[in-house]
Amino acid sequence: MIPSPPHLRIFEPHPGIFAYYDGRVPGYRFDPRPNWVDDGALEVGVASFALVQGHQAIVYDTGTTLAHGAAVKAHLDGLGVTSLRIVYSHWHKDHVAGTATFGAAPVIANSRTAAHLAQRKAEIEAGAEWPPIDPLVLPSQTFDGMLALTLGALRVELHCFNIHSDDATVIWLPEAGILLAGDTLEDPVTYVAEPEGFAAHLADLGRLATLNPVHILPCHGDPDIIAAGGHGVGLITATQTYTRFLISLKDDPGRAKTPLRDIIGADLEAGHIRWFDAYAGVHALNVTAAMKEYGHG
Repeated sequence: MIPSPPHLRIFEPHPGIFAYYDGRVPGYRFDPRPNWVDDGALEVGVASFALVQGHQAIVYDTGTTLAHGAAVKAHLDGLGVTSLRIVYSHWHKDHVAGTATFGAAPVIANSRTAAHLAQRKAEIEAGAEWPPIDPLVLPSQTFDGMLALTLGALRVELHCFNIHSDDATVIWLPEAGILLAGDTLEDPVTYVAEPEGFAAHLADLGRLATLNPVHILPCHGDPDIIAAGGHGVGLITATQTYTRFLISLKDDPGRAKTPLRDIIGADLEAGHIRWFDAYAGVHALNVTAAMKEYGHG
């Protein structure tokens, strides 16, 4: 039996929607050595989700380790789930590491996610960036654009976006106005993985806003906000504001020294996002990536 992660918390922010949250625990690390589990996920906090209707479930990301995946599977087994499907939000390792614990469950992803994972499978399984994910489970079903699913009587829509990464898939529950956002939105600021995509990200944030969600559940964010039902649409506008700031560094590199609290102050005051100290470091990395992308050293 795989031991359960010691600080995993399970929330039910809405009836039949479960969040499996780990991280943001002072002094807690997966491993003392440099590793992507801590540095890319647990330090800032990370959640995967499950939608449950009767004996059926859709799992949205499988956790940062096999132990996280096993804990999600055990919780669903305890709820009486006998049939489940997995949806990948995007290809990044902290979202796909626990899949092997789900046996032969079908895995749905958009075609870009499938291509990214297939291209990187050998290096991910070999642990080119430690720790390895071995085996890495590739999607068994792919789609483009939008895919409509049913879960019991619930309509579930998967939508593709180019935000954070060019292969993002969000889950949209149109009847409830609930958006499971993956890494397209992050509280308090996005982590820049693809600075070359800033313009596309900003355009697709506008497209995401047209869904007009009532409740937004990001994978990385404040656990108390997630547990209480999620963010309002202000999380999208806050992300747009921050993305515009990063784009502005192209023509005004002197702004790179602007303190993060000054950039996001209005959104903090409005309650759209909540400050967390670790994101000062994330912001510094984001500025470095943007400045390099724009040729500013």
